[in-house]
Amino acid sequence: MNNLILTGFSGTGKSTVAQKIATLLAREFIDTDDLISHKAGMEINQIFEEDGEKFFRKLESQVIQEVCALDELVIAIGGGAFSNVKNRDLLLSSGIVISLDAKPKTIENRLASQSKLSRSSKDSRPLLQHSNSLERIVSLKAQREPDYQLSDSTVVTDELTVNQVAAKSIELWDKLRGETRTSISASQPDKFESDLSSIVHTDSGPYPVYVGWEILETLGNRCLSLGFDKRAFLFSDETVFDHYGEIARVSLKEAGLDTECFTVPSGEQSKSFLMATKCYEWLASQRAERGDLIVALGGGVIGDLAGFVASTFNRGLPFVQVPTSLAAMVDASIGGKTAVNLVQGKNLVGTFYQPKCVFADVKMLLTLPKRELASGWAEAIKHGLILDPKLLNDFETQSQKIITLQGDASVTIIKRSMAIKAAVVSQDEKETLGIRTMLNYGHTVAHGLEAATQYGKLLHGEAVSIGMGVAARISEKLGLISKELVIRQEELLRLYGLPTKYHLPDYSQVRNAMTVDKKSSSGKITWVLLEGVGKATLRSDVPEDTLIDCLNEVFL
Repeated sequence: MNNLILTGFSGTGKSTVAQKIATLLAREFIDTDDLISHKAGMEINQIFEEDGEKFFRKLESQVIQEVCALDELVIAIGGGAFSNVKNRDLLLSSGIVISLDAKPKTIENRLASQSKLSRSSKDSRPLLQHSNSLERIVSLKAQREPDYQLSDSTVVTDELTVNQVAAKSIELWDKLRGETRTSISASQPDKFESDLSSIVHTDSGPYPVYVGWEILETLGNRCLSLGFDKRAFLFSDETVFDHYGEIARVSLKEAGLDTECFTVPSGEQSKSFLMATKCYEWLASQRAERGDLIVALGGGVIGDLAGFVASTFNRGLPFVQVPTSLAAMVDASIGGKTAVNLVQGKNLVGTFYQPKCVFADVKMLLTLPKRELASGWAEAIKHGLILDPKLLNDFETQSQKIITLQGDASVTIIKRSMAIKAAVVSQDEKETLGIRTMLNYGHTVAHGLEAATQYGKLLHGEAVSIGMGVAARISEKLGLISKELVIRQEELLRLYGLPTKYHLPDYSQVRNAMTVDKKSSSGKITWVLLEGVGKATLRSDVPEDTLIDCLNEVFL
């Protein structure tokens, strides 16, 4: 099959670009939404209003099955069609699928312009009807982004004309027709492609996120394929290095990278200026140069510390994240946040510095203590609460397989969670749009609690779990969510072995630490709250008495 298919979110230009491509290629153009309307005898928004989304999706699947049986077409599909697994498999088997992408603000502006130009008062995008259109775009796009990343390629359309997007899409189509989907390039093993979870798009360039089972031994070849063939400096903590340091070192050396190792004591205390200085001095003694590679093998502490060192030594060395804890896999390793702590608070000094690759071997989680593993689930469950109702449901219905790391369930759900983080970072790399800030659900209280307890009594995920309890209660008291969702959240967190309350009669230190959190402005805290499952919002108008009531309920 030789179809050229465009997918992507509303407002990215699918229909307009597809028509242009069809003209350039002298091919027939098909818009599946038009076929659905014809089949139903009504506009898209009428189908939603009269028969509901479920009926629309059924028609959509029928239409996609019909067009995928044809050949030599240029096809534009609806924004949600590619999220259906059967639709996606059909489309990928019938041609080359290219995803068009754009920033949420660009999409909002385009949809607003289209609405003004439209002669019809009826909106053909019923799922985007919301009092805050940008917020709805951000939320729905983040849910779908991991699916769009399963397409054959992506074209970012923000700064391009229709003609430029069409030309670039045709160029990619021509290139990809001669390649198989089983490998990224002829020089890379097929296994790497099957482990590709997502691609993070940033101002400094895209980078891949790989997730699989028992893939650490391929680390060296992966670094080699990224263009690093000189020296590697492996940073790890003492505990992780005892388990996996030699495997990683041997893999790097066998790939031809001259590798030296540096370990630090385990624990949050190592994320300090003092330890960073020791890392600098060691790199200087090794005569590290800008072309050399830093490999961060460990949890969030190592990722933050080694990333911070990489971003500042010699004004920047390339680095690769190899997260070994669940929390680091689903959160800290993706997005380029690096930092060290101060006495006054966590992560107060740091940089945005993106890795060249994230490489997560889920099998390494088997050696984590039960408490460490539970801590990591907090960040993954958070993704479901703020952005992905289906992910949250999977955590509930497949809990035993996930908790015990059985079969493909754990790899699949970790891949999904990491893909969500990658999608959010791609949309808002440096938290300038408020999109990435949504990932801080539960973190305001968590960071204050960690600082107040000197980073020694609670694991990060445990503190986040407690912080989510406060945030959910605030959401309920402001009338944003029901009590049932607060209870549902608590039951799920407890199911995964996480605390939802903490014995701390005097939480004044927590309260004080919250005011110096990075999300505060002029002493006013910006809270990430819930408006429903998979729907987060930012609020800075939480009354002090509401906050105190919620803190009293959680800190017994």
